[in-house]
Amino acid sequence: MSIDLPRPAIALAIGAHPDDVEFGCGATLAKWAAHGTRCELLVLTDGSKGTWDPAADTAALVARRMAEQQTAADALGVAAVHFGDAVDGELDASSAAREHVCRVIREVRPDVVLGHDPWKQYRMHPDHHAAGRLVIDGIVAARDPHFFPAAGRPHRPSALLLYEAQVVDHHERVDDDAVAAKLAALLAHRSQWRSTMDIDPDAGLDTQTRQRDAFAARVRAELEDLGKVERAVGEPFKLLTDL
Repeated sequence: MSIDLPRPAIALAIGAHPDDVEFGCGATLAKWAAHGTRCELLVLTDGSKGTWDPAADTAALVARRMAEQQTAADALGVAAVHFGDAVDGELDASSAAREHVCRVIREVRPDVVLGHDPWKQYRMHPDHHAAGRLVIDGIVAARDPHFFPAAGRPHRPSALLLYEAQVVDHHERVDDDAVAAKLAALLAHRSQWRSTMDIDPDAGLDTQTRQRDAFAARVRAELEDLGKVERAVGEPFKLLTDL
């Protein structure tokens, strides 16, 4: 088990949907950003299926989720957010999608990339599988000059951290400030309170406060359970450096 990469100058976190990065590696990004790393995000889908309301205006939901993502990025100290145009639930590891990821990697030129583990067992959402595959394929394309030569100068990151990892072999330790930033970023996704955080946005203030506190306790407990290394809390990853 390894602990704490050297702080990268630039990091790029890639997620299938708005809020995926915050759940998977938000505290790590907040930690790095607070110490000078330029952190950027790439969100691959429009988040248009992120509601349980069958009558929802999905175009309005897309706009709302983009705004929520920007607010969440600000809470983490993220410098820029890039948005893909795939429809939620329809992401695939096509050549066009791979070229888009390659282009963003070459543009941002990160030392470290963070993304979904494409090999995670029993994951239900197809976009998470596709997003993880695109991270791997995009890194391979970005490093080699004959892949998508019109997409910019080749770039090879030094490390890949896979969150939601099937096999964990690395932790990034985080302090209270980074955890607080992760929670603030997650709660910025108010459209997802009911479906992913068990918070009723229409409840009274007292009920909402209890539900938000319960959600925060679950997030902290997960960090303690998965990241308990040398009496520290942290986010767990699979680390790949042979890129």
